[in-house]
Amino acid sequence: MTQQIPSTEPELAGVRNFRDVGGLPTVDGRRVRHGVLFRSGHLAHATDEDAAFLASLGLHTVFDFRNAADQRLEGPDVELPGVRNVNLPLSDPADGAEFWKMVRDGDIEQLREILGDGKAAGRMIASYRSIVTDRTGEHSRVLHSLAEDSVPALMHCAAGKDRAGLSIAVTLLAVGVEEEAILADYLESNAKHRRYKVRRNGTSAEAYSPEVMELLSPLFDARAEYLAAAFHTIEDTWGGVEAYLEQGLGLAPETRERLRERLLD
Repeated sequence: MTQQIPSTEPELAGVRNFRDVGGLPTVDGRRVRHGVLFRSGHLAHATDEDAAFLASLGLHTVFDFRNAADQRLEGPDVELPGVRNVNLPLSDPADGAEFWKMVRDGDIEQLREILGDGKAAGRMIASYRSIVTDRTGEHSRVLHSLAEDSVPALMHCAAGKDRAGLSIAVTLLAVGVEEEAILADYLESNAKHRRYKVRRNGTSAEAYSPEVMELLSPLFDARAEYLAAAFHTIEDTWGGVEAYLEQGLGLAPETRERLRERLLD
């Protein structure tokens, strides 16, 4: 029996971007059930009170999409009693390690070089596209797990925006949620209290100057163009969502039906 979380979103002190995706409408008039699918940023800094709340949700599985470099930076998730933790990195720690070091340490000239003139947004779009095409095995595993026994489930990455955002989007596509509703949920990550805290080395005002923050913003925003790029990649590569789910992710009709039974009212 899963807990119906209150309509008022809980304020978690050490976990950013937490929310229940319940209530989102499907194209055939159903809705995602409350209390079965959650998303958030990492759980490494969860307070005792945060952990107690998360434990009260009756979670079966926590899917952590961070890679080893992320885990070294933030730390491991807190342990929740009786919860299965599944680590499925959706990005290679060797890919972009120097880039993210530059984001943390680079001076304004370096940041202009690597992020200016649309380069930051272009990098994000390329990342979303590659996760769709290159991580079909990981997304298939998540959906098959959810169809079998893994709910209630929480999906997270570092900020709960990109890798978790895409995985939530794929899951919602699989059960027939309207794309407009998927986008609206994705954009909720832009709320001030949900946003990932930008971490720069140095405490001077220059390290967080308005120009620096403007250059960094495409990396930390949830933008409609990013999710649109993922959806377009599905269309361009497989010809549509149905073929993507069947051919790309190997979801048989009976598996999708079990998934709908577990996640939808």
